[in-house]
Amino acid sequence: MKKAEIELDVVVLLVAALTMLLTGALLFPVSRGLLPYYENGVYGLFLFIFALQMVTLGRTPFGDAPRSKALIAVGVVVASLGMITCFIPEVLSRVPQILLSISFGLGGIALLLQMILSPDRFPTWRRYGGVFRHLIAGCAAVYALSALIGLLVVRKDLLSTPMTAVVVLVMGFSLTYLAVTLQKIYNTYPEAVQEPKGELDLPIERAMILLTGVFMVILGVLLVPVNLGKLPFSGSAQLGLLMVIMAIQILATGASPIGSFPRTWLMIIIGLVFVALGATSCIIPWVLVAPLTLLIGCTNILGGVLKLKEILVPIIKGPRGAGPVPPVLVRLNLVQVAMNLVSVTFGASMLIHDLLPGMVIGVVLAANGGLLLYLMHILYELDRLQKTMSQPAS
Repeated sequence: MKKAEIELDVVVLLVAALTMLLTGALLFPVSRGLLPYYENGVYGLFLFIFALQMVTLGRTPFGDAPRSKALIAVGVVVASLGMITCFIPEVLSRVPQILLSISFGLGGIALLLQMILSPDRFPTWRRYGGVFRHLIAGCAAVYALSALIGLLVVRKDLLSTPMTAVVVLVMGFSLTYLAVTLQKIYNTYPEAVQEPKGELDLPIERAMILLTGVFMVILGVLLVPVNLGKLPFSGSAQLGLLMVIMAIQILATGASPIGSFPRTWLMIIIGLVFVALGATSCIIPWVLVAPLTLLIGCTNILGGVLKLKEILVPIIKGPRGAGPVPPVLVRLNLVQVAMNLVSVTFGASMLIHDLLPGMVIGVVLAANGGLLLYLMHILYELDRLQKTMSQPAS
């Protein structure tokens, strides 16, 4: 099957677009009382998408910024707030609402002004003509609607729920239009593709390891007071956000829980289906809990077993080359074995009710998150080792 060449910023736009389209469509039956609605799940999911842009692209709600440790830290904090908002209803009070109002509202206004006033944008795009006129229309629509949504977040009485649904749907279509336009420009003018600026080297694969590790640590820690009856918990939003994280990895790199695959159009379709399932589970509580529990449990077990086989079989057969194995590679193998054992344990606990006490599951998840973050540290150690070995001896 033909490989799908889709840039990362287009992937993020498609995730946001699909989330908007689903939110808008589901608000119609919600307004008639036909479906339940979990507002915190919607707020948390959009906070996570804003954070994803910061961490992976250096793109803030107010424009692009060089990727630095400070920006990544802000992105991780925003992602953490989004996760907590999804997991624990009302625990952060109005904080998510205020953050989204600023990000959508003030961010939309700031981006619209930048587009109009920057000599590299509106005047240049208008002079180029052709597909760039579509870029002007797409950006203007997204920025203007973003400002309106920011206002609606804090003034819910401004429009009726069906009218709000229409605005959100139009935003979803506008984001899709912008994503398609950008990809056309990238296909026609490959030089238009820009790597994130800044001195920090954080490839998308490692950015997703970072966010997944933070997700697991926060979820594991929060499950302790949840199991003690001290906090409420939304299992559907937790599963939904995990599905969205898995979907982004599939869309951006072709990496899935059961292994890595070429980024074909089939993988893009699977990724978008995962986004749809995850977003729906965040928006409408409990509707998809059973199928998502089965899907995530099975993929964790299968993926863990396959990766354990991939790691352990060469070790059992013995090293092919001569010389000692660097300690960093030994630690890498140990961490990967531990992570995949935890993955199998977590998957089994999802499929077999009461296999593990809730408190133990929390510890398992937090440990898995810690191992993921330690894996990032080891990968950077390997980078430094490779650079040292590649340098010619003086």
